[in-house]
Amino acid sequence: MSKLFRILGWALVSPAMLLLLPVGAEAQSDADRQAVEEAVLDYVEGIYLVQPERIERSVHQDLRKLGYWRQDSSAEYRVAPMTYQELYDLAAKWNANGHIDAGTAPKEIVVFDVLDQTAVAKLTAAWGVDYFQLGKYDGKWMIVNVLWQSVE
Repeated sequence: MSKLFRILGWALVSPAMLLLLPVGAEAQSDADRQAVEEAVLDYVEGIYLVQPERIERSVHQDLRKLGYWRQDSSAEYRVAPMTYQELYDLAAKWNANGHIDAGTAPKEIVVFDVLDQTAVAKLTAAWGVDYFQLGKYDGKWMIVNVLWQSVE
């Protein structure tokens, strides 16, 4: 009987959830969702493959990036802010010696939400977990904000 009530509850609540979308905001197409995923993929592969040009095409110049990292599980977290230029420069050298195999390194991307001008996604990578806010600029999805944490 409780299973029936759960099903009926979802049938009533699910359409009501559509009312939570802001006025004028619409969920986007599979093409937009794919473009958001590709922007995040450019970000991670730009770093793994030492291709800063991929940062240039996927990250907005006004990037705000903030990270919490630590060397190991016994250390205190440190706060690490980063600008667009610092990220671009990092992508040009972080894996230059090949310490991470780009072919097998983690790069799990989850796109949480895509509206007409904004999107939210998550990346699990070799260095930790990044949460992204993206904006659509002249029809192109660009990463605007990144909040990340190491997973040591």
